[in-house]
Amino acid sequence: MVPFATEEVYVSAQPNSRSDTRDAPAWSADSPAMPAAFGEAALDAAVGLEPVGAIGIEACGPVEVRGARGRFLRHSRLRWLSLVVLVGLWQLLSSTGALPASKLVSPVTIAHTAYNLIVTSSPTYGTLQGSLLVSAERWGIGFSLGAVIGVLLAVVTGLSRVAETALDPIVHALRAIPLLGVLPLFIVWFGIGELPKDLIVLLATLFPMYVATFAGIRGVDPKLRELAQVLGLSRRELVTTIVLPGALPMTFAGLRLSVVSSLLALVVGEQINANAGLGFMITTAQQFLENNIIMVCLIVYAILGLIAEALVRAAERRVLAWRPEFVH
Repeated sequence: MVPFATEEVYVSAQPNSRSDTRDAPAWSADSPAMPAAFGEAALDAAVGLEPVGAIGIEACGPVEVRGARGRFLRHSRLRWLSLVVLVGLWQLLSSTGALPASKLVSPVTIAHTAYNLIVTSSPTYGTLQGSLLVSAERWGIGFSLGAVIGVLLAVVTGLSRVAETALDPIVHALRAIPLLGVLPLFIVWFGIGELPKDLIVLLATLFPMYVATFAGIRGVDPKLRELAQVLGLSRRELVTTIVLPGALPMTFAGLRLSVVSSLLALVVGEQINANAGLGFMITTAQQFLENNIIMVCLIVYAILGLIAEALVRAAERRVLAWRPEFVH
């Protein structure tokens, strides 16, 4: 009889512990019973496919970034295009006589008036850039202080029931007082200098920031507080790592509202006992019935609002990049 040929079969044993797994040699493609290595690479080699790991990790990121940048540029062009269409329609109605110059001057006339105010110094109005710098300084001081004070008040009242009971009614009572009624009182208290104008802008900024930030703090998920307790976070760490980041979306919403309300307050403040600024130019032009100068100042206010809004939106996109958006 011819003896049967014998063949050794390699059978792997399951490791008894993690140390056995760690110390065991890796599978080798040269092993007699292992024609290919385990894992996705072996499967890809068996079916003739290229590895796709690099595609999923490296290529998708830049594609998504390029797509987001493209959407941003497309939306920015659309925003400016809508303004260009509006100005073109305005000029068309003015040229055809549908909008008489006595009621609303044309964009061409406004641009010509703005150019004259920039290149020449009027004995009545001064220069447009000089008035713009004065107004920008007043707005910058009042807006910065109002935003900081509003956020600090919201943090104090949002994190403490006692502080809310003591301070929140006072803030809302002051918020209900019209700014036009406060301005004469400020003039009696502080004179006719720069302080009353800065305070008006400060108040117009403070209240939207306070309300929005307070709502954002109280809107943080209470389960996150329990998570912080489980992780052993201190109160300071709870505030800085959970509460404030969670309230940021509402804080930015309040910031965008404060930009508009502070510009409106600046117009009001500069029209009373002011000798420079865009509001002063509007008041003086109203006395001489020069609608073209009034429109120039109003358009400058609108441009300032658009620039400030764009800066806030850019900061919001960068700071809140982690937040998923409903509309893409």
